[in-house]
Amino acid sequence: MTAPLSPDNSPRIAVAIAGASGRMGRMLIEAVLTSPDLQLSGALDAPGNPSLGTDAGAFLGRNTGVQITADLAQGLQGADVLIDFTRPEGTLAHLALAAERGVGVVIGTTGFSDAQKVQIRQFADKTAVLLSPNMSVGVNVTFKLLEMAAKALQEGGYDIEIVEAHHKHKVDAPSGTALKMGEVIAEAQGTQLADRAVYERFGHTGARVANSIGFASMRGGDIVGDHTVLFAGDGERIEISHKSSSRAGYANGSLRAARYLARQKAGLFDMYDVLGLK
Repeated sequence: MTAPLSPDNSPRIAVAIAGASGRMGRMLIEAVLTSPDLQLSGALDAPGNPSLGTDAGAFLGRNTGVQITADLAQGLQGADVLIDFTRPEGTLAHLALAAERGVGVVIGTTGFSDAQKVQIRQFADKTAVLLSPNMSVGVNVTFKLLEMAAKALQEGGYDIEIVEAHHKHKVDAPSGTALKMGEVIAEAQGTQLADRAVYERFGHTGARVANSIGFASMRGGDIVGDHTVLFAGDGERIEISHKSSSRAGYANGSLRAARYLARQKAGLFDMYDVLGLK
C-alpha cells in the first residue's frame, strides 16, 4: 500500500503513540490525526488496559483503523517515530525494541534515575532519541530565558527558588521541568545542581544557605503545570513563570519534535535542537 502523502507530496511521517488511552496519549492521537503531514501508525497501552483492541480514535468517534495494543512489535510496525509519555520502566522497554528497528523515540516521560538516563544515551547510539522533561515550546523558551537571567544575576546575591504545581495524580516531585530549570540555572552559573539543590525544609532550618537553589512542590486538583522561578535580591525580585492551561502545548511541541527526529539517523537530542536555541 502506498503511504499517504503530505500537502507537499512527501510521504507522511508515521507516528506511534504509547499510553494511547491516557489523557496525554489521547491528545497526541487527536493532534496527529489533524496534522496533514503525519499519520497514526500505532497505539500502545499496558496489558490489561480496558481499551486494548478498540480503535485508537474511538474517543473522537473516528475509525482510524489503528487498534490499541499491548504488543510492542505490532504497535511499532511501520512507525518512523514513537512518542512516549508513560513511566520510566515502560519507556525503556519501548526504547529497546525501537532502537533495534531504527524507530526514533520522542520521550516526554519524567522521573528517570541517573542509571536509566545512561541507558537512554546508549540506545541513542542506535536510533534517534529526543529526551525532554517538557515538550512545550513555551517552556523551552522559558529555559532559555532562565539561562540568560542566571548568567546576568550570578553576582549580586540573588537567591533562587523554584516553585511548581501539578495535578493530584502526578507521582514524582519535583517535576522534571522544575529539575531541568534548576539544571539550566546551575549550569549557566558554572555549577552543578546536585551541589546546590535544597528539596526539603521543615522545622528549625536555620538561615538560608547562600547560593542554594530551593524547590517547592504543590499537588492538587487538575493543575496541568505551573512553574515559577524567583530570583530574590536586595530591594527587588524577578519572577519568570510559565503556566499551562491545557496539554495542547505539550502535544504540539511533541509533534514538532517528531518531525525533527524523523530526519535524524541516531543521536540524543532535546527541544533546544528542535527550536534552534543552542
